Amino acid sequence: MSTKRIAGPEIERLIQLLAKVPGLGPRSARRAALHLIKKKDQLMAPLAGALAEAVEKVTVCSVCGNVDTVDPCSICTDPRRDGATVIVVEDVSDLWALERAGAMNAKYHVLGGTLSPLDGVGPEDLNIRSLVDRVAAGGVSELIIAVNATVEGQTTAHFITDQLEGLDVKVTRLAHGVPVGGELDYLDEGTLSAALRSRTSF
Repeated sequence: MSTKRIAGPEIERLIQLLAKVPGLGPRSARRAALHLIKKKDQLMAPLAGALAEAVEKVTVCSVCGNVDTVDPCSICTDPRRDGATVIVVEDVSDLWALERAGAMNAKYHVLGGTLSPLDGVGPEDLNIRSLVDRVAAGGVSELIIAVNATVEGQTTAHFITDQLEGLDVKVTRLAHGVPVGGELDYLDEGTLSAALRSRTSF
């Protein structure tokens, strides 16, 4: 059964492209497209301009893998940051989350994913070699591995640690366990086990 076209090809293309954005399915994309069309002058035109400017100016930092409009990025060139501490994250979204938390004034290194042999992602597909070179060049005293607590994340963390063997750098990782405000009854067994293993003095 063929589906009927409900709008012109330009609108259909807009809906199809919006549907590719994470968090937007076909139905949400249709609603978003309709909202943009209704607010054409106030929203759609400025958005189109911002997208065009982003396409032209956004680049990937050659030092850490962050996205910015300058290379090296504004975090790498910020003299107020502690360059001796580097936080290793899977993706730029993780970097942004840590920046929102404002917990540390360190620098970063974005891996671009995690090792996943089943998905065909090997060490050469990630920014691991550049991380090892960065540490080997000197100036980094602590590497905080802040990858997700998944099998792939932990495999990646162990691989990085092995690659750094022999280099003068302290390697730490994020604590895993009970979140602040969390109730034990609602936590899964893996989180509880990690919390017990990562227990600290009271």
